Formats: sequence, C-alpha cells, structure tokens
Amino acid sequence: MNIFEIEKLPDIKENEIIDILKENENIKIERIISTGQISNWMVQEKKEYVVLVQGTAIIEFNDKKVEMKAGDTLFIDKMIRHRVAYTSQNPYCIWFCIHF
Repeated sequence: MNIFEIEKLPDIKENEIIDILKENENIKIERIISTGQISNWMVQEKKEYVVLVQGTAIIEFNDKKVEMKAGDTLFIDKMIRHRVAYTSQNPYCIWFCIHF
C-alpha cells in the first residue's frame, strides 16, 4: 500500500475514509483520509500516536487547541478528552494513527 494512493476520494463528502492497516488486541494502525470532516468529543481507552502526513488540522482538548500541518506528530494519552475541530479540504488530510 502507498499511503498517498486514494481510490475512493471522489466519493467522500460526509464520512472520512478509514483504512485499518493492522489490528490486534494490543494495537491498531490506520490511515484516515479527511476532507473537511470534524469529530465529536471522544475519550479513548488506548493511547494514540498521530502523524499528519498531508493537509492541515486542529485537534482540540479541554484547555487548548493544537494546530497541525503536514509532518507534525501528536501523542494523545488514554482517557484524554479531545476532538478533531478542523481538517483541510485542499489539500485533504492524510492521517497515520497508531492506537496502543
């Protein structure tokens, strides 16, 4: 798989594309394509390491907002309330996420 190859891009308007690259009881690795979508508030039971490969985004926490650009990484500890508050449409966002 090439992380930049997107087959379904013309079809996504409302939902992100989530490709699970590897998953077992200890880890989940995924590629996510966002084209302007935002998320609800979430609290995850696992830690998450995020790489924004392409695009720009804002991750919002209770007390701060983190602006991200291509190449930026972010570690989100488990049980930390957060949400995706913004994702760019052009260029669209490519995320590489590891939940562990």
